[in-house]
Amino acid sequence: MAHSENPALTASAQASPVDASPVHGWRAAFPPAQWLRTYKPEWLAKDAVAGITLAAYGIPVSLAYALLAGLPPQYGIYCYLVGGLAYALFGSSRHLAIGPTSAISMLVGVTIADMAGGDPVRWASIAALTALVVAAMCLIAWVARLSSLVNFISETILLGFKAGAALTIALTQLPKLFGVKGGGEYFYERVYVLAGQLPQTNFVVLGYGLAVIAVLMLGEKFLPGRPVALLAVIVSIILMSVTPLAELGVKMVGTVPQGLPEFRLPGLRVRDVDGVIPLAFACLLLAYVESVSAGRALAQRHGYEIDPRQELLGLGAANLAAGLFQAYPVAGGLSQSSVNEKAGARTPLALVFASVTIGLCLLYLTGLLSSLPSVVLAAIVLVAVKGLVDIGEMRHVWRVSRWEFAVSMVAFAAVLLMGILNGVMVAVVVSILLLIRRAAHPHVAFLGNIPGTRSYSDIERHPDNAPVPGALIFRVESSLFYFNAEHVRDAVLAKIRSSPGPLKLVVCDLSTSPAVDLAGTRMLEALHDVLAKMGIQLRLVQARAGARDVMRAEGLEALVGDLDRRTTVADVIDQFQADSRMRSAAVPA
Repeated sequence: MAHSENPALTASAQASPVDASPVHGWRAAFPPAQWLRTYKPEWLAKDAVAGITLAAYGIPVSLAYALLAGLPPQYGIYCYLVGGLAYALFGSSRHLAIGPTSAISMLVGVTIADMAGGDPVRWASIAALTALVVAAMCLIAWVARLSSLVNFISETILLGFKAGAALTIALTQLPKLFGVKGGGEYFYERVYVLAGQLPQTNFVVLGYGLAVIAVLMLGEKFLPGRPVALLAVIVSIILMSVTPLAELGVKMVGTVPQGLPEFRLPGLRVRDVDGVIPLAFACLLLAYVESVSAGRALAQRHGYEIDPRQELLGLGAANLAAGLFQAYPVAGGLSQSSVNEKAGARTPLALVFASVTIGLCLLYLTGLLSSLPSVVLAAIVLVAVKGLVDIGEMRHVWRVSRWEFAVSMVAFAAVLLMGILNGVMVAVVVSILLLIRRAAHPHVAFLGNIPGTRSYSDIERHPDNAPVPGALIFRVESSLFYFNAEHVRDAVLAKIRSSPGPLKLVVCDLSTSPAVDLAGTRMLEALHDVLAKMGIQLRLVQARAGARDVMRAEGLEALVGDLDRRTTVADVIDQFQADSRMRSAAVPA
């Protein structure tokens, strides 16, 4: 029968500008050398349209996110301008769009507030310095091949963290929506302050903000991927210019400086700012996890793969550019990347077109933004962060694993109680503790015979399996190392103590243990000694080659018998049962 192919995947693969063959040398670290070789002229118009669309989406969003970061609005535009250009040179994703994100903007804003002491110049310098430190960390991680860093933050942890970050960010924007001052440092304090100011609500501002939110949400539903936010900005500027709304307490963004950002080193050094290293590390974690997750999702949709290690270099380049051109830490976000993809982007050249478009706007159109109401930017943020709360996934996690759900809620509560920076750190610690807990408490399966076969599996999961009279068979479903050996020993001894009848044999199946270290080997020696005093024999079967080498070197083979790769659980049980029958036959009636 002829092999059938997936038409969608085949078409996508044919359209891919990335050569599927392995790439080595300098081309591996410079992706344009790969995709430019296969670039097709018909892609140019699609990349141009996607870039212009991305710029139309990114300008109003970046203005809003810059205010979240506590910076003048143009700093958010600078993030898109220079970050996208740098990523296009070194990133491995064809669709990932780089710019400011809500979580990183909020993280930068609330953390730098204490460092800057109210000085706007120092605030901007710390933000740019943070981007440079993120870039340095990315480069170090790239050189050291630490791309597996993304695997240490579980999706479950991120689920709770994002939900907490969304509520925290939303609460910073609600005072603008109600037309009040707001205040407070942490989530619950802000709730209390906002509740006390609600009687002072400016209903003109509130009504206008709700109208903008309605337009944005309708746009998401009926015009996905279109720059509806830009339309809201344009209409708002026109309304403020031709109506008396501006005289009714509607605050404006104010003047946005005309021109491109200057190349400028931050006026501070790392040692001048306490706390910049933890802030940069938190930004790196958020940026890398979010960027790789978004990049993988889009790559899978189009039948290609991203290189997680190369993404470190791409993010490093983007943040280096941000730090040198008056911006702050940037990342790849799923929302802006989806806009780029749905608009027809074929290669990272779309990011270049987006940067050119943004640059032209900075040169010629910034004067129009002085009449933009601040409540419009608040509405954009509120609509954007709702995507961080995934109720459906939370319900799924609740159904599948209550433990995972509880861990997710720890991250959620940490963000609300301690802020985004400490929430990130708690999320990291909880992820690591979760890994340690799982590694230190592997499942020890006690096996029974599958009826009608010579195979053995977990009796707990398959109660119809037949236990072997006089024998206990267990399997450790992980490597046997120093940090879990005691747990395995205790589980086996507890099972022996609860056995309904006398035991003569304990069989340890090591087929699911890729490695056994010296401590694991010595635990098995100690287990042999304990069992020998109880008149019970210990046998080991199906150990891997590396594990056999360690156990033989330690002298365990002399205690438990041959450690060969052919003997199975069934072979040992057959011999045990044959010996039992011979002993029974030898006993006089």
